[in-house]
Amino acid sequence: MQKNRLTQTGPLLALAALAAIPLSMAFADRPIAFFMFQHMHESRAPFVLLTRLVDVVEVAAGLLLLWSLWTYARGGAFGATDRIALRAALAVFVAIGAKDMLKIAFGRTWPETFTCGNPSFIRDAAYGFAPFHGGQGWASFPSGHDMVVFAAAGCLWVLLPRLRLLYVLAAVLVSVGLLVADFHWLSDIVAGGLFGWIIGRLIAQADLGKASPAT
Repeated sequence: MQKNRLTQTGPLLALAALAAIPLSMAFADRPIAFFMFQHMHESRAPFVLLTRLVDVVEVAAGLLLLWSLWTYARGGAFGATDRIALRAALAVFVAIGAKDMLKIAFGRTWPETFTCGNPSFIRDAAYGFAPFHGGQGWASFPSGHDMVVFAAAGCLWVLLPRLRLLYVLAAVLVSVGLLVADFHWLSDIVAGGLFGWIIGRLIAQADLGKASPAT
């Protein structure tokens, strides 16, 4: 019953998140960014630390991938735990590649000036998209941090359900850190979470069985 309920509500939640992106752009992004800059700028350090959870996720994914490659190289059998580890690692690395391409495609400016004098809302009142502009100053959308952590969470949500609270907590903490530290617009965070979650679920549920030889 619970599984069926989750199956039914999943698409609705995804549609709600998708609808929240343009609504946030229109009504919430700028007020939130300005509020965080005014009231949290000098006390953002703990929230910056929360975003570092993504570094842990990426390092863990790298180690899991190396372990999987070593298992394969020595001809070892992949057990259930090994398959979960491999899929989770793949979800993270697919998310990393996808977020890089999406950032270039959308070309969105950041809330604040962080690198190489990039144009920003706080300093220059810059708010918008320059598709395929390129450069770190036009790479705000979607949030790569959220894509990575939600990809891992979405994958493990399916494959290792007994620790779901842990995955969701980690993803929420990263999102809160990004928002309060003013590293991203709210819509960046929602989009990154949505895209990452979809990637994670896709990798978890994809059939990775042996392919037939090409003819």
